[in-house]
Amino acid sequence: MNNRWVWSLILLIQMVAIPVAVATDVQVSHVLNSHWAVGIEERGTQLLDVSWQPELKWRFEGGGRLTGITQLRIQSEQGLQPSDMQRDSYDSVSRPVLVGDKAELEIRELYTEHSLGDWYFTLGKQQIVWGKADGLKVLDVVNPQSFREFIVDEFEQSRIPLWSVNAERSFADWTLQLLWLPDQTYHALPNRDATYAFTSPRLVPKAPAGVETRLLDPKRPNRIVADSDIGLRLTSFLGGWDLSLNYLYQYYNQPALHQQIITGPSPIVEITPRYHRTHLLGGTFSRALGNWVIRGEVGYFTDRYFITTASTDADGVGESPELSFVLGVDWTGLRETFISAQLFQSWLPDHDQGLMRRELDTSMTFLAKREFMNKILSAEVLWIANSRDGDGLVRPKVNYELEDNLTVWAGLDIFYGDKKGLFGQFDRNDRLSLGLELGF
Repeated sequence: MNNRWVWSLILLIQMVAIPVAVATDVQVSHVLNSHWAVGIEERGTQLLDVSWQPELKWRFEGGGRLTGITQLRIQSEQGLQPSDMQRDSYDSVSRPVLVGDKAELEIRELYTEHSLGDWYFTLGKQQIVWGKADGLKVLDVVNPQSFREFIVDEFEQSRIPLWSVNAERSFADWTLQLLWLPDQTYHALPNRDATYAFTSPRLVPKAPAGVETRLLDPKRPNRIVADSDIGLRLTSFLGGWDLSLNYLYQYYNQPALHQQIITGPSPIVEITPRYHRTHLLGGTFSRALGNWVIRGEVGYFTDRYFITTASTDADGVGESPELSFVLGVDWTGLRETFISAQLFQSWLPDHDQGLMRRELDTSMTFLAKREFMNKILSAEVLWIANSRDGDGLVRPKVNYELEDNLTVWAGLDIFYGDKKGLFGQFDRNDRLSLGLELGF
């Protein structure tokens, strides 16, 4: 039995066996989701997905509690099945279990919460959310993400929970959060033949015509302590402003694709994904001014790696720091209406001409929501546009609450733009979706 399994077993015994023995209140609930998506340009069913999430909450005499959420997810359509995802990015203690070819079972969350002196601890498998931007991310990078459906899946579902230690304490006007993440799980990426496989040259290196490419197993961290991620956040409310200062020392969740040319009668380009350390320094701010809210996030990554065609980079990877920010404005001046606009920018200070990523990348988002019939019916539209590549995504959606615990919805995911862009690469994946959510 390796160190990870020993550590996980000890943690499970701590979280389950001891607290349950003194539980005073147990709550059990279930959520059943069904999602059917039909392609618009490429006709036919693109996605048929059914998931069942049982959730259990135990409250204890000492004031703490334990939360456990499991998920059984069945995906019938080829291209979006569990086998269509790269599974090597998961730590062995977090990897979902395959059930046949079309289903997977996983522990979504399993954590305890309790106080110890002036500290409040959350221990176990959990989601830790720092940034709160719509559609795109700047600081919300503590947890990796599943790109099974690119970014059209809800963040709460696509975000991959990690086994973590989360400790918080308040002092004076500030709250301190300390994080330790020994779980070496990273972004879950689609296989080459998956429905949402990456094809943009910004994300996938292109070999010369007639040259075969071979994707090797990733070189991933595997030391439970030395390769852990650690984080720190300070939050406060000062002078009418909600503020945070953030620091994260992590292996960046997206691997760099290092290339090596194997010469011979039939040359081959071998691609080896490698994860690299980076320091993230950043912060957030927001303030309400009547019907308006002004908010923003900024993040500086000390080391980022991008695909390059420069002859001076023998492995096809170039390095630069990255400075990203988002500035958002929200308005609630109309009854039951919410309107938001955001500007995202990312700058590479050490950019060189060979990098496939632009020196300055700019995106904008617009979100409008409206509720009707005493919140029984709601409608929204999200538009994400990249001004440099001229591509984007438009997502109108309507929700109708049939009962207190039953909601049906319909929506569109419309990609547009050049296939070289992050959104334009999925221009043929436009779809109409119908869904149902039942809680009981």
